[in-house]
Parts: sequence; C-alpha cells; structure tokens
Amino acid sequence: MEIMTYTDNQAVDRAVEILQNGGVVIYPTDTLYGMGCDFQNSQAISKVYNIKKISKRKPLSLLCKDLDQISQYAQLSNSAFRLLKKLLPGPYTFILPATHAVPKILMNNQRKVGIRVPDNPICLEIIERLGSPLLSTSAIYEGDTDDNDPQEIQKQYRDADLLIDSGILEYSQSSVIDISTIPPIVIRQGKGPIEQFIHLTN
Repeated sequence: MEIMTYTDNQAVDRAVEILQNGGVVIYPTDTLYGMGCDFQNSQAISKVYNIKKISKRKPLSLLCKDLDQISQYAQLSNSAFRLLKKLLPGPYTFILPATHAVPKILMNNQRKVGIRVPDNPICLEIIERLGSPLLSTSAIYEGDTDDNDPQEIQKQYRDADLLIDSGILEYSQSSVIDISTIPPIVIRQGKGPIEQFIHLTN
C-alpha cells in the first residue's frame, strides 16, 4: 500500500491516477475514513468487496460531488431535492430510487441506492477530478470504536493501493435515511442529526 499525507494536490493526483487504473483508495471523509473505487469498474468493485471481506450481496454507497451528479444516479422528487439541497454536503447517506445508470451490484432488491456527498474537500476533489462518483464503504478497523487511526487502517487493509493520511479522525458514521418512502425511515442514527426525520415519521 502506498501512503501519502494530504498536503497539496499531489495526493489527489495520485488517487485519481490509481482509481482510473482500477485501483482502490482509502481517503478521509466528514465521518471516518472511506474505501472506494471507480463505480464503473467491475474488477475494482470486486477488489473492494474482497479487501473488506464482505458479501457482494451488501450494496455499497455512491459518493457524489453535488446534486447535479446525484440526479444522474438517483430519482429525486421535488421534496427530496429540497431536502438534499438543505443538508448536503454533510454526514448523511440517503437511500433513493436508482436510475438505470447505477450498476445492479450497487442496488438493493428494491432498486434503491445509497448516496452521499461528504463535507470533506479531499474527498470532493477526488470525485471532481475523477469525473464520476466513487463506490464507497467505510474503512473501519477491528477492535476500535474511538477513533479512525490511519496507521491501524494501513495494517488491516494492506491490499488497498493508496491511503491518504489526514490524521486520526473521531469515530463517527453517517446517518442513513431512506427518503424513498413516505414517511422517511431512519435506518441508522449517526453523526447527522435525525430529529427532523423522526418528526416526519410520527
């Protein structure tokens, strides 16, 4: 695994190069470190699943740069658009109906897809430069629930191609909200406040 400290665009340049060549990159987000690849590269997707040692039946999320990009891969009602415009970028994963541009491996049985726009400049710059979303999963290492230490991540996920070291991140996960239903369903409470969604479900 190659390790680069984020100090300038060199780390982003290298990340994009690796992603374009079917590699897997670990990067900081606004919650914890993520692990991702080009979502259009089936071999890279398989590599992510193998590194994480998870079943391919588990759909992973798409990291997008903005609402325009989201609209290419998720069907947005007017109310969903207003909600996402208000809350993103931020620590949320929103479950939405997928468009035909989303590979089947990224959808659940209901043809829904998880979408994130992380509030992290490194992550967003990678997506911008790559020109397409990242397939993404969390790079959580076993035996810790307090922080996200890149040195420990390196030990656990040696088969990833690059780790962008942005220091230790506080352990936190995104809140996962299914807004494809009325009312919305809170699937996981994380860093993003969920009070407004609880209000909508009552």
